[in-house]
Amino acid sequence: QMKLEESGGGSVQAGGSLRLSCVASEYTYYMAWFRQPPGKEREGVAVIDSGDRKWYTDSVKDRFTISRDNVKNTIYLQMNNLKPDDTAMYYCAADRTWSLLWPAGRTNNWGQGTQVTVSS
Repeated sequence: QMKLEESGGGSVQAGGSLRLSCVASEYTYYMAWFRQPPGKEREGVAVIDSGDRKWYTDSVKDRFTISRDNVKNTIYLQMNNLKPDDTAMYYCAADRTWSLLWPAGRTNNWGQGTQVTVSS
């Protein structure tokens, strides 16, 4: 079973920045960030493949950047101009099959999550 471990969450004021990291125990073609705001359903934030192609949900375009280091089996999420609506538990997920990962997150490969809280 693949292991994923997130880090980098925290509390910031609106307009601030955070950088999340996720280390995978093995190489996987597709890796993604999801988030679950309080009382809401989980949603996809960004996904990246090994060829560095990237997709974002509309609400984070131009503010968040996903990247990966294939040597370290690690992905990152640089989050700039954070808004209170970005407050959520952020999860890393990975799968070799696109349809299992994005956008519905039907994969079994998940990290434990890291909390991001943005205050106004």
